[in-house]
Amino acid sequence: MGLWYHGERLVRRGRYAGAAELADGSAVSGLWSEEGLDYDDSVVPGQIVASILHLPAVTNKEAGEITLALRWGYGSAFGIAHVWLRKRLPEPVATALFGGALLSMTFTAFPLLGHTPPPWRWSPDVMASALGSHAAYILTAALVDDTLR
Repeated sequence: MGLWYHGERLVRRGRYAGAAELADGSAVSGLWSEEGLDYDDSVVPGQIVASILHLPAVTNKEAGEITLALRWGYGSAFGIAHVWLRKRLPEPVATALFGGALLSMTFTAFPLLGHTPPPWRWSPDVMASALGSHAAYILTAALVDDTLR
C-alpha cells in the first residue's frame, strides 16, 4: 500500500483525508478521518467480520488484525478464481470477468452488511481510491498468473 498511498496523497494535492490507522493498526500522522483511503484500506472489513461472528466490541487495532487475516484469505481466493477463469477463457475476457466480480463484491458487500453507504454516495476520492487499488490488484493478479504459465 505504500506507493499507492503516497501517490494518492499527491493526487489529492495535500488534502490528507484517510485513516487514522492503517489496516494493521499503525498510525498515519496527518490523517484525520477513520474511514481510510477507501473502505478496504481501513478497519471496516475487520469490524464487519467481528459483527458477523458476534465478537465482543473490538478495538481498531483488533479490527485491523482481523482485516489483515481476511485480506490474505479472500485475496488468495480471488487469485485462485483468476487462475480458474484463465484456464477456461482467453485474456482479456478472464481478467475483465475477474475484475467485474471483485468490484461487484466490493460495491455490494460493504453496504449490504451495513457498515458503509452505497457506492453512489461515496466521495469522489474514496471512489477513486477504491477503483485504483482494485485495478492495481486485478492487473497484478493477471500479470502474475500470465507470468507463471
